[in-house]
Amino acid sequence: MLIVADENIPLLDAFFQGFGEIRRYPGRSLDAASVREADILLVRSVTKVDRQLLEGSRVRFVGTCTIGTDHLDLDYFEQAGIRWSSAPGCNARGVVDYVLGSLLTLADLEGASLPERVYGVVGAGEVGGRLVGVLRALGWKVMVCDPLRQAAEGGDYVELDTLLQACDVISLHTPLERGGRYPTWHLLGPTELAKLRPGAWLINASRGAVVDNGALRTLLQQRDDLHAVLDVWEGEPQVDLRLADLCTVATPHIAGYSLDGRQRGTAQIYRALCQHLGVDERIQLADLLPRPPVAQIELDAEADLQWALAMLCRAVYDPRRDDADLRRSLSEDAQQQRAAFDLLRKHYPPRREIEGLSVRIRGNSPQLAQLIDAIGAKRV
Repeated sequence: MLIVADENIPLLDAFFQGFGEIRRYPGRSLDAASVREADILLVRSVTKVDRQLLEGSRVRFVGTCTIGTDHLDLDYFEQAGIRWSSAPGCNARGVVDYVLGSLLTLADLEGASLPERVYGVVGAGEVGGRLVGVLRALGWKVMVCDPLRQAAEGGDYVELDTLLQACDVISLHTPLERGGRYPTWHLLGPTELAKLRPGAWLINASRGAVVDNGALRTLLQQRDDLHAVLDVWEGEPQVDLRLADLCTVATPHIAGYSLDGRQRGTAQIYRALCQHLGVDERIQLADLLPRPPVAQIELDAEADLQWALAMLCRAVYDPRRDDADLRRSLSEDAQQQRAAFDLLRKHYPPRREIEGLSVRIRGNSPQLAQLIDAIGAKRV
């Protein structure tokens, strides 16, 4: 059996070498010739997998080690009898950590109190739903827009216009859909962006084209009261240099790039392939993950809550490093800039998740215990 895989998928050998030969390629360079003899294709979000890539090949299983599927032609898979699997939720915690780190950065710059802001989350799936849970557990006011879930479940959801006009922080967590009942391509265009309230913070860690990047650049040029955090970009790996310069935080599509999340995605596809082939799973992710560099922190019961929140989150992840790395990589030479963007992702340093952090409290503080539980760390 031949497996063709994106070279950036972690733990490829550990999970898949028992199935046959593995051939690695840069994800953006995968073409029909490279997959023609493959039985299994393993990709990430940078590879468009469609009829043009697969027709005439032996591929009968496609696994994407990512939460999204907008790069997969699922209609063609059904027509061709190709089984597939994604990794829903694999990087959800990493994205939540990214949003928390971005909020702390913006609060420092603005001198803002995070508990006093109103948060709007657009898309309440694996990522957005988990973020909503964390923010509400912290006791912060949250509004949620998700037409699909609202139609299916009812409940306490609001329209997008209402959310944009009522919330101080807008965090986007939708898939990218160009058609269908609820398209999200340019979900925030010029009209929607104009509704952002004074001093609003906009965070996009979903897909670049969910926001009209040109319209956002024009708005930020006109309104210096707004702050934008962009992890995803229209046309990436090409980045709009003028837009990046206007963003408060700009990163190279790494919000969900925690070590745990990336390896969790590989493990999910491994399980799906085992089911497809009808074989037993022999490898467990828990046996492969290294010990986190910061495993336990001790806090005094008298610690200030907002200081504790910032310290615990930043002990695990601070997006300012990734912002600095991207800005250093930006170049007027388009080819050089695109290559640098991909290199930042390929050589991304190990980053763990808040859920792997243990916290001990010296003394008794119900408020501090609640904060630790809310962000997902473990109390010991």
